[in-house]
Amino acid sequence: MATEIKVPTLGESITEATIGEWLKKPGDPVKADEPVASLETDKVSVEVPSPVAGVMGQYAAQVGDTVQVGAVIGSVDEGGATAAAPAPAPAAAPAPAPAPAPAEEPAGDLTLSPSVRRMVLEHGLDPTQIKGTGKDGRLTKEDVQAAVDAAKSKPATPSAPAEAGAQAPASSGAPASAGAQSGRREERVRMTRLRQTIATRLKEAQNTAAMLTTFNDVDMTAVMEARAKYKDLFEKKHGVRLGFMGFFVKAAVQALRDIPAVNGSIEGDEIVYRDYVDVSVAVSAPNGLVVPVVRDAQDLSVAGIEKQIADFGKRAKDGTLKMEEMRGGTFTISNGGVFGSLLSTPIINPPQSAVLGLHRIEERPVVRDGQIVIRPMMYLALSYDHRLVDGREAVTFLVALKNAIEDPTRLLIDL
Repeated sequence: MATEIKVPTLGESITEATIGEWLKKPGDPVKADEPVASLETDKVSVEVPSPVAGVMGQYAAQVGDTVQVGAVIGSVDEGGATAAAPAPAPAAAPAPAPAPAPAEEPAGDLTLSPSVRRMVLEHGLDPTQIKGTGKDGRLTKEDVQAAVDAAKSKPATPSAPAEAGAQAPASSGAPASAGAQSGRREERVRMTRLRQTIATRLKEAQNTAAMLTTFNDVDMTAVMEARAKYKDLFEKKHGVRLGFMGFFVKAAVQALRDIPAVNGSIEGDEIVYRDYVDVSVAVSAPNGLVVPVVRDAQDLSVAGIEKQIADFGKRAKDGTLKMEEMRGGTFTISNGGVFGSLLSTPIINPPQSAVLGLHRIEERPVVRDGQIVIRPMMYLALSYDHRLVDGREAVTFLVALKNAIEDPTRLLIDL
C-alpha cells in the first residue's frame, strides 16, 4: 500500500516551496517521521518527514520543481522489503540535484546537496573520507572546505599531479590528457529559492532606502581581557561560550535606547518608534545567510543573548530554524569578521532602518596618551536609511557603542 508524501504547512503567508533535494532514493527503507526530502522556502529549508514506515516509492516532483502546500511530491510503500523489490534500478536517476550527473558517482550512497556536490567535484575529493557534521551525519559546505584546507596544509606528494588532472574526468568522463587541455569550464546551476529571495530583498533595499554608511573603530582590549578572564567560569555556569556578540548586542541595545531613530522604521508617511529591541543576528547557513531574531534583547543578560545566538547558529547549520524565528527584527548585527572581513558597507534589512557591521580584530598602531602603542582594533560600520536617521544620530550611536565596548563597566552600571 502506497502512502502519499505531501508538502506540509510552511507557515503564515507561505504557499509554495522548491524541492531542494531528496534525502531518500526509491527503494530505500524509511522510518515514520524520518526526513525524506528538503524544501527551500523564501527564508529557510524545511524537511519533509515520511508519514509512515516502509520503503521510499517514486518521486512525483523533481529537484528544482516549485510545489504548492498540500501537493503530493512522492510516496512511501508500506510493507518493508517486499515493497522494495518492484522498484526498478533506473528509478534512482532523478534523485540528484541539477548538477552534472557524474556528481553522484563519487558520492556513492551518500546524499549530497547540490552545493556540497559541486565543491566535492571541484576539489576532486572523496566524500566518503570526509566526516559530516550536519544533521544525521550529512556533509556540509563547511566540512568540505575543512577537508580542502587540510589537504592544502599537507606537503605535496607524487600523487598530487594525478589528482589534479582527475578533476576534469570526474565531470566529463574524458581521459586525463583531455582534461588537462581544456582548463576552462562553466556550470549553470539554478538559484535556490533562498538565494533568489536574498537577491530580491537586497536590491529592493537599495532601490527604496536612501542608504549611507558611517564608520568608526573600537579598541577591543577591555572586552578581550574580560573574555579571557571569565570565559571558563562563564561556560561552566551558563553552558555556553562567552563570545563577542553578547557584548555588542548589549552595547547596541543601550545605544539604541539613546538614539531611538536607529531602531525605528518608516511605514507610509509615519515613523514607528519602539521601546523594545529585537535584534536580527546574521548567521551562516548552508544556502546563505539567515537572520534569526533575538527578541526583547533589552531584557536579556549577556548569557541569555549568547545562549540564543549559539542555538540559532547550530540550528541554522542543521536547517531547523523556524519561519517565525526570523520575523520582526528591529535592528540587525552582521559579523563579517568571522570570515576575515576588514571593512564593508552592509545593506539594511527592510523594513529596518539600520544594520551594524562588525569586522575582524586586527592589531594596529594607535596613539594613547601621546604614545604609539599596539591595540586590537575593529572597524564598525553602520549602514542606515538617511530618510529617517541623520548623520549626527548615526555618529552618536557609533560613539555610544564604542564607549561601551572600550569600557564594558558602562554596560553594568547603565551609562
